[in-house]
Amino acid sequence: MNAIKDTVVAGCFLSHPVFAQVALSGPRRWSQGENELAYHTIAKVAFDRVELKWPRKVGKNARLDVHGDGSSADVCIITTDKGAIGWGMVRGRKNAGELVSKLSGKKVSEVFSPQAGVTDLAYLPFDIALHDLAGIILEKPVYALMGRETPLVTDCYSGMIYFDDLEPEGNPAGIDKILEECRYDYDFGYRQFKLKIGRGNKWMPKNQGLKRDIEVTKAVARHFPQCAILVDGNNGFTAAEFIRYMEGIGDIALFWIEEPFHETEADYRQLKDWLVANNISTLLADGEHDPDEALLRDLAKKKLIDVHLTDIIGYGFTPWRRLMPELQKTGTLASPHAWGTLLKTHYIAHLAGALGNTVTIEGVTCTSDDVDLSGYKLENGKLIPPPTPGFGMRLLKNGMI
Repeated sequence: MNAIKDTVVAGCFLSHPVFAQVALSGPRRWSQGENELAYHTIAKVAFDRVELKWPRKVGKNARLDVHGDGSSADVCIITTDKGAIGWGMVRGRKNAGELVSKLSGKKVSEVFSPQAGVTDLAYLPFDIALHDLAGIILEKPVYALMGRETPLVTDCYSGMIYFDDLEPEGNPAGIDKILEECRYDYDFGYRQFKLKIGRGNKWMPKNQGLKRDIEVTKAVARHFPQCAILVDGNNGFTAAEFIRYMEGIGDIALFWIEEPFHETEADYRQLKDWLVANNISTLLADGEHDPDEALLRDLAKKKLIDVHLTDIIGYGFTPWRRLMPELQKTGTLASPHAWGTLLKTHYIAHLAGALGNTVTIEGVTCTSDDVDLSGYKLENGKLIPPPTPGFGMRLLKNGMI
């Protein structure tokens, strides 16, 4: 996960060119929606943590050890003097707590604009909760708050297929475990599978790991010919090693290739040239791990990557709203990173539902006793957000909402 460290949350966008487009200053004419937001004053900001469980234990990827059985998310709950309540994931819990005084006592219209999102970088840690709150007040789902009454519906892939063939240690389950997980995900509603590859980076000898990566890809393609395959190397390859993987899978068509190596122009040019020479059409996606935003945009302009992946929370919902039109100008697609929690998947459904330009959404299957996730539907591979106000997820913990 690429959440910005707590110690830099407040200042990380001070000079950000995208956020500079968001900040509002000087007199302006309010819309009817903003007039309604002006009736509400922020009376309370509280913090909590919600727990989410994955349907299975998730194993290793090319860089990290076993991920476990689920995740937790820090959230903030904003209440107005009129009793409206919005909530959402908070980026940088420690810093956000220190910034509450900047939010308390403000009119909602002072800190949030339906047309732009948060009005000042100081409110960025509360970005999601403010979008939810505005939707609650205006009785609109977030996608409609952003201007689209009927949402665009986007494909959603399973992002939970890790190196579970290597587990448990000492008695590994083998490739059949991967196929079992794909069957579960297919029955759940997914029609795209993202396979983690790069076993030879840490967990197997190089040649054996590459061989297993190829075998897994071929097995999934053979057993699920109706489904699209994405692969994610988590920066576990060199360009030459990844080309060997591509040669090994032969004529299997990949929907996309994600982070085969840490992004550099030289490596992506080598891979792109090989793909063109071999008449292979696939999307190149990058920007999840430790993203260099300037480099990513430069690579996109040079047509060396096709899909921008920066995390929906780490980058911010409001900055993503401003980034999307910029990506469209360069013909670059989007798929904000969502790993860890279904909350992020659902936030992205609204971003994509309003703005489009999202080629697919990362699905993180979860259940939770703390959050009602049931409003969203995954039907034949497409994620459908609900028409309920805000992000359409009730916070169940302690009966808060």
